[in-house]
Amino acid sequence: MDETRKPRILIADDDRDIAFAISKLLSDEGYECERAYNGAEAVEAVRRASFDLAVLDVMMPRIDGLSVMMKIRQSGNIPVIILSAKSEETDKILGLGMGADDYVTKPYSPAELIARVRSALRRYLVLGAGTQFVPGDRIRIGGLELNRAAKNVTVDGEPVKLTATEYKILELLMENKNRVFSPEEIYSRVWENDAYSVENTVMVHIRRIREKIEIDPKEPKYLVVVWGIGYKIEG
Repeated sequence: MDETRKPRILIADDDRDIAFAISKLLSDEGYECERAYNGAEAVEAVRRASFDLAVLDVMMPRIDGLSVMMKIRQSGNIPVIILSAKSEETDKILGLGMGADDYVTKPYSPAELIARVRSALRRYLVLGAGTQFVPGDRIRIGGLELNRAAKNVTVDGEPVKLTATEYKILELLMENKNRVFSPEEIYSRVWENDAYSVENTVMVHIRRIREKIEIDPKEPKYLVVVWGIGYKIEG
């Protein structure tokens, strides 16, 4: 990515006051923002321009936020933060399970939203940055290989498409083979935010990783749950 270019963020919310407030908040932090006021406008924005992150309200007219996120995922892996007035855990799990990187509940703290945007962009932009290959850039455990130079993952030679958040979780676990990480430690290390009631957030991301790297996610070969404690990569 051109380091002189400001990260571009799509903000989609049918409440114009909220969309404007988020845009102002993030613009003041140095980001370039574009607003959409319904799901159809958001989809059109993604079709005609490139973004580094999207903040999507769940309940939008014409096309809901989760459907917009699925359309984004068809063409790229930019981070998606879901913004919703719904605080029920099932709604949060649904959004994360469909591919969201993070979830913020209204009313949100401006400082919290900024922190989550920064964290998601760090993960994404680091993955997009070119790095020179040096020894140790490859981590191989059985047929599972993570290439830090290319920022990709393969299983038995076949490429695996991970989001930036999934990649960072897998990298952390593969770097520390056989070490058990609690959900709180994974969250604080990957999201770089304080960990509070994060078990379900981490669990959903772990489940998505297993679905992508395991032949049989119900009988995992690599990513193992240590019940009551956390997760580890075996090898």
